[in-house]
Amino acid sequence: MRPSGRNLGDIRSISIETAVTKHAEGSCLIKMGDTHVLCTATIEDRAPSFLKGSGLGWVTAEYGMLPRATNSRNRREAAAGKQSGRTQEIQRLIGRSLRAGVDRSALGERQIVVDCDVLQADGGTRCASITGGWVALRLAVNKLLKSGLIVSDPILDHVAAISCGIYAGQPVADLDYAEDSEAGVDGNFIMTGAGRLVEVQMSAEGATFSREQMNQLLDLAEAGVAQLVAAQKAAVA
Repeated sequence: MRPSGRNLGDIRSISIETAVTKHAEGSCLIKMGDTHVLCTATIEDRAPSFLKGSGLGWVTAEYGMLPRATNSRNRREAAAGKQSGRTQEIQRLIGRSLRAGVDRSALGERQIVVDCDVLQADGGTRCASITGGWVALRLAVNKLLKSGLIVSDPILDHVAAISCGIYAGQPVADLDYAEDSEAGVDGNFIMTGAGRLVEVQMSAEGATFSREQMNQLLDLAEAGVAQLVAAQKAAVA
C-alpha cells in the first residue's frame, strides 16, 4: 500500500488555474497533490546575443523554491549569493524540455522566459514546473499570435513530465515526498503529447533495476503524461 493510499498507477489530483497574475503574458498555478508551483511566462523582444541574426527564438526557464515550501525553512539563494547546483540543473531541464515542443524559427528573434516558483513542495517539483510551464508558455504564445507579432504557431506539441519509481519493490507513478525519499529507483520522464520522449532521468537510489522494471516505469509514465496533457488541454481551452 502506498502511503497516500493510491493504486500503483494513480497520479495525484491535478489542477491548473490560469491567469493567476496580472502582468505576465502567460501564467498558471499548477497543483499536483501537495506540490504547488506558480508558473509565469514573459515575452522579451530580443533573443539572446548568441542568436542575433539567426532568425531563431529562444525559450528558457528559471526555477526557485520559497523558503517555507518545505517542512523546514530554506535560506533564499539570493541571500546566499549564488544558486545551488540543484537549482541550476532543474532550470536547465525545464528550458530544454519546453524548447523541445517549440519551432524556434516560427517564434522569431525573441525570447520567452518561464519562471517556476515552488510555493509548496511534496515531491515532483521539476515535473510540475515543466507541465505548468508549458501552459504558461502556451498562453504567452497565444498573445503573440493574437497581436499579429507572429503568424505561425510555434508550439509543436504539448510537453509534460511525471516522476515514477520503485517504491517498496513496486513500480509506482507520480512519487510524492514520502515515496521519493524512500524509493529504490527514482526517475523523471518528460514526454510530448504524442508520447515521444524528450528526456529521461533515472537512477538507482537504493538498489539497481532491471530492463523489465524500466519498461514498467515507462509504461506508467506514458499513461500519467497522457492525463497531464488532458489537464493542459482543459486549462488552455
